[in-house]
Amino acid sequence: MGLVEKSPKSFHLHRQQQLQKQEFKGVPKGFMAIKVGQGEDQQRFVVPVMYFNHPLFIQLLKEAEEEYGFDQKGTITIPCHVEEFRNVRGLIDRGKNLHQHVGCFGL
Repeated sequence: MGLVEKSPKSFHLHRQQQLQKQEFKGVPKGFMAIKVGQGEDQQRFVVPVMYFNHPLFIQLLKEAEEEYGFDQKGTITIPCHVEEFRNVRGLIDRGKNLHQHVGCFGL
């Protein structure tokens, strides 16, 4: 039987699928992995999907869109200092004032 040759495009798609599986490995249902920070200071966080409907988190996503554009590939990256993100996450978890201005670039 003949060998099946993979085209560069199919190899790239296969490799991309493998990387995506690795990114989501260990992420429970109802959660999503994101990256926070820039460059060497970037860290991975696993957050509840419900964060994506919270006004404070939406503000962080808007800031990420301004920094990186809307068409990010792979894991969503929020270009925020990790400690500032942890502060926002704490506010969301404690249900603090939803109208409080929180941002990573203006703090």
